[in-house]
Amino acid sequence: MSAAMDKTESLETPGARELLLQTASNIMREGDVVDISLSELSLRSGLNSALVKYYFGNKAGLLKALLDRDMDTIVKSVDALVAKDQMSPEAKLRKHISKCIDTYYAYPYLNRLLMRLVRDSDEAEAKRIADQYLLPLHRAYKHLIGEGVEAGVFRPIDPQLFYFTLTGAADRFFSARLVLRHCFDQDTLTEELRDSYREHTLDFVMAGILAR
Repeated sequence: MSAAMDKTESLETPGARELLLQTASNIMREGDVVDISLSELSLRSGLNSALVKYYFGNKAGLLKALLDRDMDTIVKSVDALVAKDQMSPEAKLRKHISKCIDTYYAYPYLNRLLMRLVRDSDEAEAKRIADQYLLPLHRAYKHLIGEGVEAGVFRPIDPQLFYFTLTGAADRFFSARLVLRHCFDQDTLTEELRDSYREHTLDFVMAGILAR
């Protein structure tokens, strides 16, 4: 058996790929950043940093895999809502807004990571991200809003602008820890704060889109 094969087999660690992704996620969430140091990743995960190259190619590959993991959750969630014929358009949209706030609470770096990777990637990778995550969200919003307009419960709203409104509301709040610290003497994204902001966002967004 060759030395190269021995080295590859020695790097095989059950659950290592998922642990690296989750540790990177934790570092970015706790530090309110969209970057990681491989030495901190190794220290926090207890894994050899060589595993980053083995599983992802490099740090950029790790960040892309993390974006794929997190954005896939959002796209699958909204696709499942679109398919639920038994739910009213208003109930669907309320559920999606709630899920969006919960997702950004768990991954406050998500939109900044998305923008960074679209900006820093080559044209093919940027198009892959757009095709796999941004366009499906636009299509889902177009369907959900159109369904509500047809039922007479929503005003006609541009689905593209709705995406920016909702994403901006979620991203801006959960990535503003420095504002919370320096202006409001609060430095922790608590579940209580998440719940309050979820209800606040629901009230504002729904008030703007409901026909009544």
